[in-house]
Amino acid sequence: MSTEILYAVIATLPDEPTRGRYVDWLLGGHIQQVCAGGATAASVIRLDGQPLRVMARYTFPTRDALERYIATDAPRLRAEGLALFGPETGVSFERLTGEVAGDHP
Repeated sequence: MSTEILYAVIATLPDEPTRGRYVDWLLGGHIQQVCAGGATAASVIRLDGQPLRVMARYTFPTRDALERYIATDAPRLRAEGLALFGPETGVSFERLTGEVAGDHP
């Protein structure tokens, strides 16, 4: 039995205009490209509180599928993101992965 894998990227953003541009970029094609690279689901969440953060959350069907995505598609997509939202813009990124222990509908 294979276990689904969660892959999340949390961006910390310096201000609301940057957060708006980042969310627009994610929804305008980025998350669709991650799904084309193997994710079976994606969502974008504006996290509550300070600092301003946005989480892009993806589900991959297996760890192998995530590893294929990281090896083949992620370098190009990460480069695109850094070109638009690199450290000089005040944006920082954190990546998380984990096995999905269970779901409810």
